[in-house]
Amino acid sequence: MGGGSRPGTPGGPKAEPSPAGTVSEASELKIGAKAFFEKDGEIRQAEILSIRDMARRQNIQRSAEDKPIEGDEDSPLEYEFYVHYVEFNKRLDEWVPQARARLDKPVLFPKKKNKAPHAAPQPSARDKRRKTNAGTAIGTATPGTPQTPDATRHDDAVYTATTAADSFSKEKEIEKLRTSGSMTQSTSEIARMKNLNVIEMGQFQVEPWYFSPYPIEYSYTPVLYVCEFCLCYYDNRTQYTRHRGKCALQHPPGNEIYRKDDISFFEIDGRRQKTYCRNLCLLSKCFLDHKTLYYDVDPFLFYIMAKRDDRGCHIIGYFSKEKESAENYNLACILTLPQYQRMGFGRVLIQFSYELSKAEGKVGSPEKPLSDLGLLSYRTYWSEVVVEHLIGFDGEISIDGLSRLTSFTTQDIMHALFNLDAVRYYHGQHCIVLSERVIDAYERFRNKKHRKIDPSCLKWSPKVFSQAELRYL
Repeated sequence: MGGGSRPGTPGGPKAEPSPAGTVSEASELKIGAKAFFEKDGEIRQAEILSIRDMARRQNIQRSAEDKPIEGDEDSPLEYEFYVHYVEFNKRLDEWVPQARARLDKPVLFPKKKNKAPHAAPQPSARDKRRKTNAGTAIGTATPGTPQTPDATRHDDAVYTATTAADSFSKEKEIEKLRTSGSMTQSTSEIARMKNLNVIEMGQFQVEPWYFSPYPIEYSYTPVLYVCEFCLCYYDNRTQYTRHRGKCALQHPPGNEIYRKDDISFFEIDGRRQKTYCRNLCLLSKCFLDHKTLYYDVDPFLFYIMAKRDDRGCHIIGYFSKEKESAENYNLACILTLPQYQRMGFGRVLIQFSYELSKAEGKVGSPEKPLSDLGLLSYRTYWSEVVVEHLIGFDGEISIDGLSRLTSFTTQDIMHALFNLDAVRYYHGQHCIVLSERVIDAYERFRNKKHRKIDPSCLKWSPKVFSQAELRYL
């Protein structure tokens, strides 16, 4: 067996470890280094993503290529480090003062990159002939891809394959985030830092979890003020107060299709209310890391859940849905705002999406991939509904039968059953067996008070869109 050995196998070249050592001063810590910091009474390893001056917070070193921070001769620098805790979710990333750095622990510094330029691949004779005949350079494309760049939608540009001559530009990608609204595919390079500190909506102040491509003039402000009715945003309290005195909107700008007790649902067409839906996408991106954000909201319907009081309807959360889904997705994106989480509203949003599927006479499933919190919520909801139907059913029932009763896809039902460990092989066939643990858990769930959707309060009929309405330019 000829050929060289693979890296990591005996006889193959060994990967060089990152240089480790200790430092005596915080000024020796560099971007990309992994050091130890105190967090909630524990010592955790974290990667440094950015460094700034604690006194002058606009004095920031955002990447290793930037010029190091310089202080005045009169006063020494006090550093703050933006860190990502290793093996923890990005929503825990934060600025930490140098006093929380444990300089007595070892520090892993990043490897020095080889600056030697890579040799460009030589074009083949066939490519040379094609270039000569066409008069222009030919880019690589997959079979079936139309070679009409001008006709390509702007929100699809981020998914097109780049040629070897195209080099990654951090500045261009950041500008793309703010102008086209599409998240870059090079997520390891940019958008690793939260650009907002605090968001104030009504009586609540929440801390964003992730980067959101708000305009640069609103980034890194102490507080971003968001109107809870129209979702317009301001970086100044005076401007925000003036807007609140003039804003006449007291509910989401759509049709109210559900009302019971103090909960209402509003349906909004992304084509008719572009500004509101774009502001909603910007706000939701602060708390969703896995979703691709588009300013092109025309292909979507948005369903806003709001809580009513004497001042108006306050947004709790929402989910979006494609007007025409080739994969029969009944939900594209779902979010409960942090100030309303752990109150059962996420389950209400999920149940409402399936009530719409039942009204359409279809089975549906959420768009994949799901976030970590989304997967937990859906897995719990699927399991509870499937167990509820199985316990209350007398006789035999198949997976297809459960799908017709619940509007779940058969794949989602099987996922829930395997998660419950309820599938058994008995006498040559598969059967569903609910253990005592599953039944006891369901009884505890049933004895608790939960918000539920009342189908009789839903005033909605499926929309039928013409080809002209589904044509987005």
